[in-house]
Amino acid sequence: MTAQHVQTRPPAGRRRFTPLWALAAPLTWFAFVLAFDPTDSEPDPAGRCVWHMLFGIDGPTCGITRMTWYLLHGDLVNAARMHLAFLLGIPFLAYAWIWWIGVSVFGKRLPMPTSRKTVVTILAAYAVLFVLYATVLRNLPWAPFTWFYVPDIAQQ
Repeated sequence: MTAQHVQTRPPAGRRRFTPLWALAAPLTWFAFVLAFDPTDSEPDPAGRCVWHMLFGIDGPTCGITRMTWYLLHGDLVNAARMHLAFLLGIPFLAYAWIWWIGVSVFGKRLPMPTSRKTVVTILAAYAVLFVLYATVLRNLPWAPFTWFYVPDIAQQ
């Protein structure tokens, strides 16, 4: 079965622009990250990673602020070092948002995986690998995993 290119009627009224409003959250996040350099040891409003404070190890959210800062400055190597799993998910999030724009604003569907089961399987596999990477692999004390460890710079 192949992806279908179905033309649908775009929703009327405010719902049509919901995807554009959804863009406000990441743009606000980017502005916040650019306003406060999370890569220095100066205190900023984001504070320390809560997971790191509670458990003393890297967790699912540790390094996302610094990853965003490096990504916005074009440093893909350090962005990958801070949070590889989240960085790899960004293109898929962007495509999902563009797909949503296509359906909501223009009434056109972009190609997607063949079935809902395929999408659920891919998302479940990504979620399992994300948690495994974020909570186990980044905390292993030997190479190459030490490269992915996110140091707690607030203690330096």
